[in-house]
Amino acid sequence: MVKLAHPEPWAKMGYAARGVIYLTIGLLAFLSAMGWQGEKTGSKGAILSINEQPFGELLLLVLVVGLFGYIVWRFIQGITDTDNHGSSFKGLAIRAGLIISAISHSVLAFWVIKLLFHETDDSSGQSASSTASEYLSSDRVTVLFAIIGVAVVVVGIAHLIKGFKSGFKKYIDFPAEKKQWLVPICRFGLISRGVVWCIIGWIILRSTFVAGSSEDKGISEAFEWLSSAPYGSWLIIIVSIGLFAFGIYSFIEALYRRIET
Repeated sequence: MVKLAHPEPWAKMGYAARGVIYLTIGLLAFLSAMGWQGEKTGSKGAILSINEQPFGELLLLVLVVGLFGYIVWRFIQGITDTDNHGSSFKGLAIRAGLIISAISHSVLAFWVIKLLFHETDDSSGQSASSTASEYLSSDRVTVLFAIIGVAVVVVGIAHLIKGFKSGFKKYIDFPAEKKQWLVPICRFGLISRGVVWCIIGWIILRSTFVAGSSEDKGISEAFEWLSSAPYGSWLIIIVSIGLFAFGIYSFIEALYRRIET
């Protein structure tokens, strides 16, 4: 029986689950840009596509277990400081980001569970949506979304720096014979995810201060923004390949990352 005191199994399951999601996101975005697929993008679009496959619900059940592992591992990372980030301002900010990652993936896992129980389109959806809209129009929530937008941009920049500087290498034991091609894949994946996070943060800030609305934004909105840019289809293809590479990076972490107890 897996014990919470030993985080390695949870971490490996979690990284693998994240890999599945990002591989699917990258593939769907690529197919959409090439005109070979529908408009599904983002995490939920990826999960819906997985659900449509043969044995889809079984696959989602396995995915939920993996997401639970990722959530547990992120909480362990943030609270016990397994990677020795320390208690400086920078260290606490990184650890807070890990805890926020755990919370955001908890929301995603809860949505997948609702999908498994066929509760994503309940009759109370419209009334809940109107109540949420009234709540999201308040000044306090506008400020909150502004803070979230800045935080998302900061996380995106952190991914860019980590990718350009190959900061992930101090946590991953690459096999010597595979390092030459695994490292560039990891760099490309992290940089691509950083670009997407920066776009999402910018969209949140723009919608908050320019459009005057506070709404939840994600990868699908980032792809919509890219599609409206010059050479948008080519940009989406490049970013989608990068997110696919980030999915591979997640599997590399599942295989070779040092999990400190």
